[in-house]
Amino acid sequence: MDYYQQLLIICPLIFLSGFIDSIAGGGGLISLPTYHIAGFSAHFALGTNKFASSIGTIFSTMRFVKNKNYNLTSAIPSILFALIGAAIGAKIAVYLDVVVLRYVLIFSIPVIAGIVYKKKNLERRTTKNLSKVKIVVYSSVIGLVIGGYDGFFGPGTGTFLILIYTSVLGFDLLTSMGNAKLVNLASNLASLAVFIVEGKILYMIGIPAAFCAIAGHYFGSGFAIKKGQTIIRPMLLVVLALLLAKLIADVFTT
Repeated sequence: MDYYQQLLIICPLIFLSGFIDSIAGGGGLISLPTYHIAGFSAHFALGTNKFASSIGTIFSTMRFVKNKNYNLTSAIPSILFALIGAAIGAKIAVYLDVVVLRYVLIFSIPVIAGIVYKKKNLERRTTKNLSKVKIVVYSSVIGLVIGGYDGFFGPGTGTFLILIYTSVLGFDLLTSMGNAKLVNLASNLASLAVFIVEGKILYMIGIPAAFCAIAGHYFGSGFAIKKGQTIIRPMLLVVLALLLAKLIADVFTT
C-alpha cells in the first residue's frame, strides 16, 4: 500500500474519530484500527495515532474552555490523580490478565448504556449540594480510578469520564465533557512524549492525520456545544455499543 492510498484510508476516518471523540469520547475505537488497516505496525500505529489525536484533542479542549464548559475545582485534582493512576494501571497490566477486565466490561456496559438511555435530565444536573472539599475528593478518586483504567486498558476512557462526572458529581453533560477533555489531554500529552522520545511516530502520515483530527474535533465540539444533550446522549450510546462490540470481538480473536 503506497503513501497516497494510506492517506485515502486514514484521513476521512481520523476526521470521523475526532468528531465522535470530541462529543462522547471513544474516538480511539475508530482511529487506532484505521492505522492497522493502512498497514502500520503496532508500535507505529499507537505512536502516530497518539500524535494526531493529541493535537486534535487540544483544539476541542480549547473550545470547551473558551465556552467555560468545565469545572476547574474538579479538573485539576482529576488530572493529577489520573496521571498517577495511569502509571499504576500500566504496572498492574504487566501482572494481571486483561481478559478479566474485558469480561467485566462486557457485562457492565449494557447496564451503563441502560442508565444513560433512561436518564433524560443529564443536561440539567448541578453540583450545588456538594462542597468544594467533596468535589476535590471525588474528583481525585475519579482521576485515580479512570486513570488506572486508561493505563491498564484504555478504550472508552473519555466516555467513562463523562458518565462518572455526570452521575457522581452531578455535572451537566457539557461540563463533564470539558473536564473529560482536560484530563484526557493531560494523559495524552504525557504518553505522546514517550512515543516521541522512542521514535514511534511516522510524521509523514501523522501530520496530515493531525489536520484531519483537528477538523473533526473542532466541528464535533462546536456541534456538541450547540446541540447539547440532543446529540451527546445518542453519541454516548453509540460509543458504548462500539466499545462493547470491540470487547466481544477481542474475546473471540484472542
